[in-house]
Amino acid sequence: MARHPLGSRGGQRSLVYIISALLVIVVVVVLVYSLGPFGRSEQEPNVVLPDTGVPEANRTTLPMPKPKPVAQTEPNLPAIPIGEPNDKVGELIIEAVALIGAKPSKIIEARDKLNEALAMPMSVQQRAFVKERLSELAEKWLFGRTVLPNDNLCSSYTVKTGDQLKAIGEQFKVPYEILMAINNIGRPEVLQAGGTIKVINGPFHARIYRSMFTMDLYLQTTFVRSFAVGLGKPGRETPTGLWVVKPGGKLIKPPWTDPDTGRRYEPEDPDYPLGSRWIGLEGISRAAKGRTGFALHGTKEPTQIGTAGSRGCIRLHNGDVILVYNLLMPGLSQVEVVD
Repeated sequence: MARHPLGSRGGQRSLVYIISALLVIVVVVVLVYSLGPFGRSEQEPNVVLPDTGVPEANRTTLPMPKPKPVAQTEPNLPAIPIGEPNDKVGELIIEAVALIGAKPSKIIEARDKLNEALAMPMSVQQRAFVKERLSELAEKWLFGRTVLPNDNLCSSYTVKTGDQLKAIGEQFKVPYEILMAINNIGRPEVLQAGGTIKVINGPFHARIYRSMFTMDLYLQTTFVRSFAVGLGKPGRETPTGLWVVKPGGKLIKPPWTDPDTGRRYEPEDPDYPLGSRWIGLEGISRAAKGRTGFALHGTKEPTQIGTAGSRGCIRLHNGDVILVYNLLMPGLSQVEVVD
């Protein structure tokens, strides 16, 4: 008697392959249905020119700038492992404190020792102390106008005839807004040839910890400070993975349409939800790859910072998101989301 084809090993393998293929198809259909064909979360805001006082009928539509190449190399930010108190970290902390208290203070040397310590296993208390001291030091070496000795992250630049602040910022991989702030420049077009300004050697990057609702900001790989954030609610969790700030995606209080209700919000509306800034993101690797519609933005509900309540975007306090907006560079600055 001939054996039934499914009773043979070859037949059994065929049955397994068929069942596996059907399961894959079912999973794909479910994902497409739940995420939409493009995996979008919050609808991106409408891109409009700022109000110039010119009647809309007489305004000239400007061409959108060509997007810059997207950075694909991960910034290799230091990990922040937590464990038992670390004697080596303790030694570096003692050395850094001595450098800060020296006459004159050796701020850059202290910064570099603390940043070295930050990549080591340490206790929660040590980690909090190191990050707090680094944040305090950043106010002196980064956000002030003075370029401190031995600093490889900040330098002086002599303005040349024809220089524009935006182009200088692009040369050093930082937005021109932060150069305005640290140099007390009221208008970007006011630059004097032969004058000296402080510049920052960028770009800035960020890492977001979903379990702690925290975003750590780095200049290259040097820690600057932390921000509390709000993240996606259950079912619309903020995707982990690596993102890049979208070229052309930085907007100041743009109009926005709620994708769930279809309602359009204008910046002057009392319940306008996006806060003071929108920083669009593009997913470039791991679970974030190919995802769009996500952003860092402000909020009208500061009580939701530190909670999971958004549609997937990363919310910051309005003052914090303005600073982050002034630091992150489109096409270069990367935002890593981890658990």
